[in-house]
Amino acid sequence: MSGLASGPAAAGTAEGTGRSTAEGTRAPVRAGRAPAGQRLNPPRRAGTAWLFSAPFLLVFGLMYALPLLAGLVMGFTDMRSTDARNPFAVNFVGLDNFQRLFQDEVMRRAAANTLFFVVATTPLTIALGLLAAMLLNSGITRLRTFFRLGYYLPYVTSIIGIAVAWRLLLDPQAGLVNDLLRAVGVDGPAWLLDERTALGSLVVMTAWRNFGFDMVVFLAALQSVPRELYEAADVDGAGAWARFRSITVPMLRPALLFCGVYSAAGFTQFLEEPLVMTKGGPLNSTLSASLAIYNKFGSGDYGYGAAAATILFTVIAAFSAAQFRWLRPRT
Repeated sequence: MSGLASGPAAAGTAEGTGRSTAEGTRAPVRAGRAPAGQRLNPPRRAGTAWLFSAPFLLVFGLMYALPLLAGLVMGFTDMRSTDARNPFAVNFVGLDNFQRLFQDEVMRRAAANTLFFVVATTPLTIALGLLAAMLLNSGITRLRTFFRLGYYLPYVTSIIGIAVAWRLLLDPQAGLVNDLLRAVGVDGPAWLLDERTALGSLVVMTAWRNFGFDMVVFLAALQSVPRELYEAADVDGAGAWARFRSITVPMLRPALLFCGVYSAAGFTQFLEEPLVMTKGGPLNSTLSASLAIYNKFGSGDYGYGAAAATILFTVIAAFSAAQFRWLRPRT
């Protein structure tokens, strides 16, 4: 007698249990039923997941969501530091704070400085990070770990310490940068005291500090690119620029997206650099949007500062969405 059932009985058995049929394939499980020993999303399992997520949700709600909502509401009031003890006694002023923002010359200068800083620093940081990653991936063979550590170390160093060190390096009288320039017969400018060079100096310092992070991201992405693609391009006679444009850049698009969004969002909020190095001067030439908001809260104008922070948050979100749309992988 054959070990396999035939006819309708075999078909019913295969449909009901998912066992092998005579053709060697598995019949589909009957709709609405799961294989033996399995359950479809039991409520107890969902409850356990929510229980383990509760600490994060609690911290996120108290430390992020609630302050964000409070700041948004505060921007529509005339709240000042003297109202902190009785925050519900403030007056609702509608869009007055937002109208003041667009009429405030200092805020407009801070917004222009921030835009220049982001537009200049983001591509410079990405370019330096990509160049360092490509050199470490193929060009540098000796002391590779030493260079990786050296490039990445400034990123994990305190920004306050780095800002103080660069302020000393750029000192017009005793700074090392001008000492080196004087050694070759060049009189260096007062880097942080001149409107023409102060913001550019912050751009260079910030790009130097942050490109190590992008380097690590790009290095990991480069090591995942199949070598067969470059070998095929070499066979076809493609040059270095053609390989970079046609292979490297498309394969690095997700890494470029991440570094672009992450860097731009961070640079839009740059605060410590001008606060420590220039105090926003000279003549507000290095005043950033975050520093201007910090000053407003420091002077006790909470409602106005909250309105400015809301605008900054909206700009960061819109800019990040635009980058996602431009750099997302093409399908």
